[in-house]
Amino acid sequence: MRKLPPLTAIRAFEAAARNENFTAAAGELGMTQAAVSYQVKALEERLGAALFVREKGRARLTPLGGRLLPALSQAFDAMEAAFEAHRADDESLLTITTTSTFANAWLAWRLGAFQMRHPDLAVRMTTGNEVVDLRSGDTDVAIRGGIGKWHDVEKHLLVHSTFTPMASPRFIAETERRLGRGIERSDLLDLNLITPEDEWWTKWFDDAGLTLEGAPKRRGVRLDNQANEGHAAMAGMGVALLTPFFWANDIDEGRLVLLFPEAVSSIGWSYWLVFPHERRNVPKIKRFREWLSAEIPDEARSSAEAVAARASG
Repeated sequence: MRKLPPLTAIRAFEAAARNENFTAAAGELGMTQAAVSYQVKALEERLGAALFVREKGRARLTPLGGRLLPALSQAFDAMEAAFEAHRADDESLLTITTTSTFANAWLAWRLGAFQMRHPDLAVRMTTGNEVVDLRSGDTDVAIRGGIGKWHDVEKHLLVHSTFTPMASPRFIAETERRLGRGIERSDLLDLNLITPEDEWWTKWFDDAGLTLEGAPKRRGVRLDNQANEGHAAMAGMGVALLTPFFWANDIDEGRLVLLFPEAVSSIGWSYWLVFPHERRNVPKIKRFREWLSAEIPDEARSSAEAVAARASG
């Protein structure tokens, strides 16, 4: 256990000794001259010896004060350098954590544009569905999926998550050829569904006036996130339940097709940008938040309703 005098008293002495003036030290430390004098006196009483000889307009060091000053100034310089190094590192790297779906289906495709706009800022992205402690110092911001009930962070809504069945043009063409007609909602009960045990499928069938209970289901492939499900659907492996916002480019370019453009469901799930309240004014976080705000409104026009309108037009 360190047996040091109070740091406030040490700071007051070091500033007064370096400036040889209590008033100048007070201005540097944001204290009153009386407060500096009080702290120095408290330190002298703890040491049992004087540190200054008070003269008019000047505080001249005693031999003891003269011996202490160089070591204390060097210690404060080392502490200042350590904090400055941390500040420089903190300002030069933005670390983002998000879900695999949001990263692989949307953010990874655009993050390079943010970094190019801010070439002084390196960007690192990690993915995972677990909630990361944003006060650990390892991560600056998170993009989380949920209903937004996190009370210990500042949160900004990015996009509401909707979902609807999608498949590749080839899968649809082969299915319609086999059926001899277009695909209807009830046909999905007998088609290959990607991740069929997903609770969102139950919600979609309920909204469509159908039920999965007791219905024959093909086993289908089971994947752990929507990014993988979307690519599986593009590969012709079956029908995936996807969020149109994430797949707008693939829909526009013909790799995915909405089976029923007007049939879009939601479970109140959204994606949010979150970070600690006390970090809201950190420049790199403000820049990332402003960039996302500029990107998301444009993309929001390709959300479920807009994509559905294009697909049915």
